[in-house]
Amino acid sequence: GPVTAQNPAAGKPVDPASLTNVPRLVTAYFAGKPDTADPTQRVAFGTSGHRGSSLKNSFNENHILATTQAICDYRREAGLTGPLFIGIDTHALAEPALVSAVEVFAANGVEIMIDQHGGYTPTPVISHAILSYNKGRTAGLADGVVITPSHNPPEDGGYKYNPPHGGPADTDVTAKVEKAANAYMEADMNGVARMPYARARKAPSTHLHDYIRPYVADLGNAVDMALIKSSGVKIG
Repeated sequence: GPVTAQNPAAGKPVDPASLTNVPRLVTAYFAGKPDTADPTQRVAFGTSGHRGSSLKNSFNENHILATTQAICDYRREAGLTGPLFIGIDTHALAEPALVSAVEVFAANGVEIMIDQHGGYTPTPVISHAILSYNKGRTAGLADGVVITPSHNPPEDGGYKYNPPHGGPADTDVTAKVEKAANAYMEADMNGVARMPYARARKAPSTHLHDYIRPYVADLGNAVDMALIKSSGVKIG
């Protein structure tokens, strides 16, 4: 077959210079204060949420505090009173962003579901939790947040809102959230409610949730095991 060009770095140890400095990244998340006059440092909420890097002042504590308050406002306006399922991926900025989000959700009295093992929850697991909870309900609907920049590089963070339909929010919702979040940042975070993380974790509205077991148990409904078996694939 044709010879494919190989990346010169293939098969070699990673050059330390190309690794992300995680302590510096996390420090910048808390220390960096975005300048709302700079368009690259504002909250920009596309369908895949707000993404950026703390080193560029585009994904910092204030972005997440302001965006979380904007989501709390939107939930009140839309009459969403069910639980909010929140999950993170393994990007370094996901853990600090989760702390910021929990502080604001707890201060707003939002019933949040965080992973009981403090683990990582892929986007489909959060969508599944939202849809499972909402099945057969017409009121008290659940929604969710996924803290992930998806396939973006290690120094990036991402913050996505999933309404009751389980998928990413539509532009009418994201436009409201983005506008409100930037207004909070312009107002020097005035109007953003938060409480210290230790208290937020113990708040009566903060719940530990088993994400993985119900998701795995329900795979049988999503995957046709009989069809796979009949094709000659050995299962188990």
